[in-house]
Amino acid sequence: MNTQTPILNAKALICSATLTVCALLSGPIYAKDVTVNITVSAAGIDLSEPAGARELYRRIKNAAYIACTHGQRVDLKPVSSVPRCLETAIGDAVGSINRPQLTLIYLATHTPQDAWSHGINLPVLAAAK
Repeated sequence: MNTQTPILNAKALICSATLTVCALLSGPIYAKDVTVNITVSAAGIDLSEPAGARELYRRIKNAAYIACTHGQRVDLKPVSSVPRCLETAIGDAVGSINRPQLTLIYLATHTPQDAWSHGINLPVLAAAK
């Protein structure tokens, strides 16, 4: 006869009961602010070429759209301003990558002041404009 079986069952019952009580008492937990991070791959892209920079910029814009709208999750509260979220996400991504060709693509639709506000280093030719 195995005498340890009742002890293991008692431990399992206590653990199960404890988890159930904790789950019932905790209720829903809401986070104030949630940051959605989406990794954008630059695999196979030559960022020294304009075509490569355009492709990466397209990927960044698509990821920003996902992050600023549904975030690939159904439980996220919508952002207050999707356009502002998109501009911030794209600008911050371009600034963090810090590549001249990508910056030039960004500057085709944004001002140097927009770039500066996101910490984007301006190439010498673009800054002279």
